[in-house]
Amino acid sequence: MAKSSKQSNPNRPRSVHIKNRRAWHDFDILEKVECGIELLGTEVKSIRAGQIKLDEAHARVRNGEVFLVGADIAAYPQAAPGMQHNTRRERKLLLRRSQIHKLQAHVLQKGKTIVPLELYFKRGWAKLTLGLAVGKQKYDKREALRKRQQERDIARDLRRHG
Repeated sequence: MAKSSKQSNPNRPRSVHIKNRRAWHDFDILEKVECGIELLGTEVKSIRAGQIKLDEAHARVRNGEVFLVGADIAAYPQAAPGMQHNTRRERKLLLRRSQIHKLQAHVLQKGKTIVPLELYFKRGWAKLTLGLAVGKQKYDKREALRKRQQERDIARDLRRHG
């Protein structure tokens, strides 16, 4: 009997799914948008190897276009020195014009920003999930940590006692 295509092949590399956990800790996410990202060849190879940091990144709307600022994609070690990319360059994000106008309207309001939440490959194309976010206050962060710890304690007790 032939193996199902859904079963994992040990020779096939796992799909890359990089999450920005810091964004969920520092911000309240109001809305999510999926977009494409314009990359160079060496950047794609570095991302497939998991060599990207989204912790300090954000998106900026400028001249009707959206750019990812502050993302650090490591240099690809197998590429020749002349073929390397700038690791912290701004990368253009691919969105529909209506989505850009909607994001720009929200960002003009005080306290709202656009942060990258996760980066992954979908049918071979690099996709980035952006979140329209409002910064949390310090007491909000502490409350969220306290609530998460209580949920863990309850789940642990339920596992122990049945």
